[in-house]
Amino acid sequence: MDRTPVTILTGFLGAGKTTLLNRILTGEHGLRIAVIENEFGEIGIDHDLVINADEELFEMNNGCVCCTVRGDLIRILGNLVKRKDKFDQILIETTGLADPGPVVQTFFVDDQLKEKLFVNAVVTLVDAKHVLAHIDDGDEAREQIAFADVVLLNKCDLVAPGDLDALEARIRAINALAKIHRTTNAGIGIDKILDVGGFDLDHAMEVDPHFLEPGQHHHHDASITSVGIEHDGDCDGKKLNDWLGELVRVRGADIFRMKGVFAVKDSPDRVIFQGVHMLIDAANGGPWGQRPRCNSLVFIGRNLDRAALNKGFRKCLV
Repeated sequence: MDRTPVTILTGFLGAGKTTLLNRILTGEHGLRIAVIENEFGEIGIDHDLVINADEELFEMNNGCVCCTVRGDLIRILGNLVKRKDKFDQILIETTGLADPGPVVQTFFVDDQLKEKLFVNAVVTLVDAKHVLAHIDDGDEAREQIAFADVVLLNKCDLVAPGDLDALEARIRAINALAKIHRTTNAGIGIDKILDVGGFDLDHAMEVDPHFLEPGQHHHHDASITSVGIEHDGDCDGKKLNDWLGELVRVRGADIFRMKGVFAVKDSPDRVIFQGVHMLIDAANGGPWGQRPRCNSLVFIGRNLDRAALNKGFRKCLV
């Protein structure tokens, strides 16, 4: 389908979102980009900081995009979709305190949007110099990392290389799927932001075939982690459906993102599944081709019970 990619830009206050936005808006990429900005407060000041560019800026004020203004977001996106010939990409910049989850969920719940748009990536900027204070101090920074497809570890010029390695390991422990790029002044190739292509389990497996295995990563005593499951054999479709449904009903608030590729009995094709909190979506992933029939599943969330998730999944196998 000819769907327009949407990139969601998040990151704690002061991490460099506006710097990155300016780079994207003034870069020589030939793309027509619509920007939706959401500044927490009655007066939007961010538009004064964004360099004048040809792109159109939509602003939602007086409410964080993850709560009061989701209706506004759907309305603005709906208007953009109607004028789709004008835009190659849509960028949503969330406030520094936003949980990106409900923003991503917007693309699951609205059928019109689902037909016309897809989430290219959640891009999270992390302030390498100050993030440790935020990670250990509150949930927002950890949740933003947990939702990311791409993490820009920014302000790297202010931090010693050894400390950056430790910080990267800490980010990996929270989110084993995200691609991490080290940047200074948010300097990065535009394709690494705008041409990601979604929450991609296959890509993560190519980069690190062992990343689903427990014990692969530095584990910090943090409540937000990734759990990966990999298993040969076919699943019973009904059991799998029931298990996932029960899981999101009971634990959905704690599961930020999940993605799975399943081999389901009597189906020649891969079944691709993804979820954000309580919302889940399954799609046909096409033939297995040369790939071995195998189940891969990743959860990113809070207080995940690795043993219970493995046990629950094994009960779904034929």
